Amino acid sequence: MPATTERGFSLVELAVVLTIVALLLGGALYTLSAQTEARNLGETERRLEQARELLLGFAVAHGRLPCPATLAAGNGDEAPAAGGACTAAYAGYLPARAIGFTPMDTSGYGLDVWGNRIRYAVSVNSNLAANVFTTTPASPSTGIKYNFNPSSGTNLRPQDLLICTAYGASGSTSTTPPSCGAVTDVPPGVAATNANTVVAVVWSQGRNFTTATFSGVSGQAGTDESFNNKTTTNSNHGVFVHHPPRPFSEANAYDDQMVWIPVGMLYGRLIAAGAVP
Repeated sequence: MPATTERGFSLVELAVVLTIVALLLGGALYTLSAQTEARNLGETERRLEQARELLLGFAVAHGRLPCPATLAAGNGDEAPAAGGACTAAYAGYLPARAIGFTPMDTSGYGLDVWGNRIRYAVSVNSNLAANVFTTTPASPSTGIKYNFNPSSGTNLRPQDLLICTAYGASGSTSTTPPSCGAVTDVPPGVAATNANTVVAVVWSQGRNFTTATFSGVSGQAGTDESFNNKTTTNSNHGVFVHHPPRPFSEANAYDDQMVWIPVGMLYGRLIAAGAVP
């Protein structure tokens, strides 16, 4: 019987095979991670849109927008419950219980897909009166209903909320009026809305909210996110920055997601429901 020889893989061949397998697995894991991230972004966007619709529904039912919830109240309801002068107009949270939003945590705060509490800000400074968008219409001169009447020339407008795609050196966070700055600034100031457009903002602070820190403040990864990281001591004003995401590898990373309610959209819903003249 002739002798037989057995030949195995050499170390070089094994190394090549293992390298190929590692590359294939790496590519598959990267694709899976990208798909998961895209799904998370899409689901959070859906939740923000749902919140916007529920806020508009609340306005139709009550003749006003709800006030934001606060952490101090600890119940995910609007503060104060009857509206009017909001406890935290800019640095608050979505009042999930008041508008019927889900999902929410055990304390009643609405959540994004990463389990972070969804934020909500509302205009409390208009060209006609303070707190008019959050006050229940009870008598002449109070509430949206009595301050919006285009046939008589009354033109109720918010004047304190502003969305910037970039904030310049000459920008202002004042409510009279706010500004994103000028395109000639370095860096340039670019506005996505004007100071009389936005009546409410709903936003998620993104996946990096629980891990990011910038300028000694947690919850923000850079200058742009710091505008949306609103607390009583940090960016407690009506100016926001919103633009496409920037990767975490960049110095000014950004992964916030945001929708807003233009005042025209609010009026359109109220007029269609017969809640304003």
